[in-house]
Amino acid sequence: MTGELSLKLYERAKRVFPGGVNSPIRASVKPYPFYVERAHGPYIYTIDGKRLVDYVLGYGPLILGHNHPKVARALREQIERGWLYGAPAEIEVRLAEKILNHVYPNGMIRFVNSGTEAVMTAIRLARAATERKFIVKFDGCYHGASDYVLVGAGSAATEYGVPKSKGIPEEVVKLTLVARFNDIESVEHVMKRHGEEVATILLEPVIGNYGLIPAKREFIKALRELADHYQALLVFDEVITGFRLGLGGAQEYYGVRADLVVLGKVIGGGFPIGAVVGRKDLMENLTPTGGAFNAGTFNAHPVSMAAGLATISVLEEEQVFSIANAAAREVARAIESTAQNEGIECSVVSLASMAQVFFLKGSVESPDDARKSNTKAYSMFHEELLKRGVFIAPSQFEVMFTSGVHTASVVEETIGAIEESLRAVKRGLQS
Repeated sequence: MTGELSLKLYERAKRVFPGGVNSPIRASVKPYPFYVERAHGPYIYTIDGKRLVDYVLGYGPLILGHNHPKVARALREQIERGWLYGAPAEIEVRLAEKILNHVYPNGMIRFVNSGTEAVMTAIRLARAATERKFIVKFDGCYHGASDYVLVGAGSAATEYGVPKSKGIPEEVVKLTLVARFNDIESVEHVMKRHGEEVATILLEPVIGNYGLIPAKREFIKALRELADHYQALLVFDEVITGFRLGLGGAQEYYGVRADLVVLGKVIGGGFPIGAVVGRKDLMENLTPTGGAFNAGTFNAHPVSMAAGLATISVLEEEQVFSIANAAAREVARAIESTAQNEGIECSVVSLASMAQVFFLKGSVESPDDARKSNTKAYSMFHEELLKRGVFIAPSQFEVMFTSGVHTASVVEETIGAIEESLRAVKRGLQS
């Protein structure tokens, strides 16, 4: 996947960006990142003339694939009307009504500009509503890059967190308690000690930034009961799963209602967005009706609203989920069957339009399990697929995404690359 034009551009980029990139995962493509010229449908095209089947899809937002004609048309129409007003516009009300109809009927929503910002807002809102200071999060769940949630597991992953980044004071993360995902006893331990001071239990119902790890149904239901018992708020971070697990997201999938839901990615159709959705009595704690502050020049940006409205409309009207979900199942099945035939130990997880492979023996039900994966084998798999025109996330701890344009013919093309790549991985592991 080397290319002279990408190499030259990367050398220029290293002079102006730390590490040559604006998000660290982009530097994980070795020996240097390829640069994209354009994208359409299930494909991205590099400046070096390579075509890649894309299973990254912007790390999740592009459930319709690249450059969908209905989204493109909505964007053109919006730009002709202007792209920033500093005042409300009808399109934000229309998108809000559509999201609430699926995610939280009779609730309210606040649009912001990223998943990180939405989580920050949800935490502030929970603290304002409960007048409590602690939050509970889970080892392996990623909630953006703000100080309170950029926290790793503490001792035995059952108590106080520790900063995962330089620049975060320990005093800040002492207010973040870390429990084990899919381990309700660890949550009970934390809540018995601190429950009267816990504002929120915050989690990804399906972990999407430690590979793909779904929560067990009984775990989610037990969290709801614990939150109710201690009068804490249950917050679902559905930045990844919102409008990807289905129109109703994880709440519908698990049959459990959260107090607040954090959204992003798909609801912006590939443009910057975040949102907090929840009960009206909670949401009215936000300014200007309440005392929990949130504001932003780009909140409810008209272009993001237009892309999101068009995307969700397509999801409602067309067979996107059935195509995307089938593609993820077939890709997962191909990896699993080929690995088995080649004698390669792996565990493949697939849910809706998401999949991931872990090179290890046994199942993956927690981040501790995922950490046992052979990341060298995964990197080899990523590199071999790139050589054969397939782009998956360069990190073991991300997810493969499919879309409504990953049709049977696209998947068939991918399966051939998977089979050849896994055979190459086997040779590499044996050498």
